This record gives sequence, structure tokens and C-alpha cells, in this order.
Amino acid sequence: MNNPLKTLVLMGPGLGWLALLMVVPCGLIFTYAFFERGLYGGIDYIWTFENFTRAADPLYLGIFLRSARIALTATAIAILIAYPAAYAITRAPKHWQTALLILVILPFWSNYLIRTYAWIVMLNREGLINGALEGAGVIDEPLPLLYNSFAVVVGLVYNYTPFVVLAIYSSLSRINRETIEASEDLGASTFTTFRRVILPQTVSGVAAGGVFVFVLSIGNFITPDLLGGGRLQMVGNLIYDQFLSARDWPFGAVLSMFLIAIMMVLLFTQAVLAGRASGERTNS
Repeated sequence: MNNPLKTLVLMGPGLGWLALLMVVPCGLIFTYAFFERGLYGGIDYIWTFENFTRAADPLYLGIFLRSARIALTATAIAILIAYPAAYAITRAPKHWQTALLILVILPFWSNYLIRTYAWIVMLNREGLINGALEGAGVIDEPLPLLYNSFAVVVGLVYNYTPFVVLAIYSSLSRINRETIEASEDLGASTFTTFRRVILPQTVSGVAAGGVFVFVLSIGNFITPDLLGGGRLQMVGNLIYDQFLSARDWPFGAVLSMFLIAIMMVLLFTQAVLAGRASGERTNS
């Protein structure tokens, strides 16, 4: 078997899986976007661009912007939490690093819904956080921690921060320790070494983790529904409602297309930046 044919055979199952579960569904979504909603829901195969005009309404643009703001907030907080954690793991003894990484991913051993419901117990007016603050005399009455954007951001950060830790840890673990030692030998302070030696070499990991959190957050509908209490609508909830409640599949398809386009642009940009960073490290 020649080399190109062997490569094609080995790639066949993966390419088939992607085609069946990603390319075909995305193609159907793209096609549905150009038709009208049926009288009783579903698809009426009449060609139209009205769905795109409707999606440009300020109401829906506002939902997209709100979703992007919440996703960006969750991404920034996740990076700020994950970077010190990943750095601490890389500085730990080698025989401890695997155990620490297992602790990072340990929450994934439980169901996503269970983890989200746990935050309802923590954040409600009679929950553990308000109870602890009242018991310590910090507050006189319960704080409104649940069913708002704060609770949604907390849930997103909690559920997706481990991905950022793993991405940044991967970048940190590849740094040549000799470059750090050289910086210290030349008299650079710890902060200067971090800013000029360590941080530039981990930008790709930070970008990968950040894009991962943003993409998963902006399309999330479970966390806003549970921790937002139905009061905070994000684009994921809007798409969910169009397909399952309003049964307006064409409009839901247009919204899905916009969301997929945003995700693809971010993922492509991150891949290009990672490729350039890898090339620069190889050339240096």
C-alpha cells in the first residue's frame, strides 16, 4: 500500500465521523436558513432572506452582545485563575504534578448538571455562602447571588477553568528552563523574567484556553437557564427556544449560523497564532 493511500485509509474513520456529525448537520443548518417557517412550525420550502433581516434586529443583536460580554468576562476570570494554578503545578515536584492535574480535572467526573445545581445550593439566599457571611457578621441580609449574570459567570468559570489550566500547563511545561536560568543569571527580577521570558512563550496556551472558554460560554444554554433562572437570555437559549419552543427552524438556523461563524473565526485565528508561535520557537 503506497503512502498516500495508507494515509487516506488511516484518516478515513476520523474524516467520516467529522463529515457525518459536523459537516452534514452544518450543511442542513445552512440550507434551512434560506427557507420560511411553516404555518405550524418546521420548514416551508419557500426561498427567502427574511430570516437574515430579522436576525439584524436590535433585540437579537443585543442578546448576542450580552452573550459576548458574559463569555468575555468568564474567559478573563478563568485565565486569571488558571494561570497561577498552572504555574504552581509546573513548579511542583515532578512526582506531584500528575496528582495535581488529576485534582484539576476531578470535577469532570461528575455530571455537568449536578455541578451546576450545586452552585444553586451555594448561591441561593439561604445557601452556604450567604449563611457563612451572615454568620460571620459581614452582611445583615442575604445577597442576591443567584438568578443573575453574576451567577451565570460563576457557573461558566467553574465549569471551564480546568480546560484553561491544562492548556496553559502544556505551554509552561514546554519552556526551556535554561532560558529562565539565563534571565535570572543576568540579573532580571522574578517579575521581569515572568514578563519577558515566561509569558511570551505561553501566549499560545493562554489563547487556546481563552478561545475554548469563550466558544463554550457564548453558546451555553444550560448554565444561563439554571443559574440565570430564565431571567437572563443568551444566544444559546434563544437558539434552543427557536428550535424546540417556537418551532421556527429557519430563524434558529440563521442564529446558529452566526454563532458557528463566530466560533470558526476564533478557532481559525487561534490556530494561525499558535502556528506562528510554534514557527518562531523552531526558528529561534
